[in-house]
Amino acid sequence: MKRLIILSTILLTFFNCSVNEKPEFVGVENIKILESTPEYIVLTADALFVNPNIVGGELQTNDIIVFVNDIETAFVTSEKFKVPANKEFSIPLKANVPIESVFGDDNLSGLIGSLLTKKIKVQYKGAINYKVLGYTTTYEIDKTEDIKIQ
Repeated sequence: MKRLIILSTILLTFFNCSVNEKPEFVGVENIKILESTPEYIVLTADALFVNPNIVGGELQTNDIIVFVNDIETAFVTSEKFKVPANKEFSIPLKANVPIESVFGDDNLSGLIGSLLTKKIKVQYKGAINYKVLGYTTTYEIDKTEDIKIQ
């Protein structure tokens, strides 16, 4: 009888876990220029999530491409991110964009437009993968924002 009670408790606990709910992707925010050097512009953004599960997991940014003025310029670099349980959280998205790709001779129209408006159009496009206990899901990212340049 004692074993039956222990087994029942374990099974109830296991089946009441909300592991099968995927974290909710809220969006991409705070796109900004972190730093600018003669060779690179460092762009950052935050991907916001809410995890309703009582267990964490792991997020990995794969194949997120950064477009500046509609030209593919860089890939997001990020390490695997540990997802906290029952929390809102954000993961940083960072990209080193070569100055040549934004303001080079090949992109003369983008250069003129950026100089006149003092803005660059930045787009993050790709996917973020979530993994936990054999469960995997993918979030598609497609966020565009105009960033002021100084």
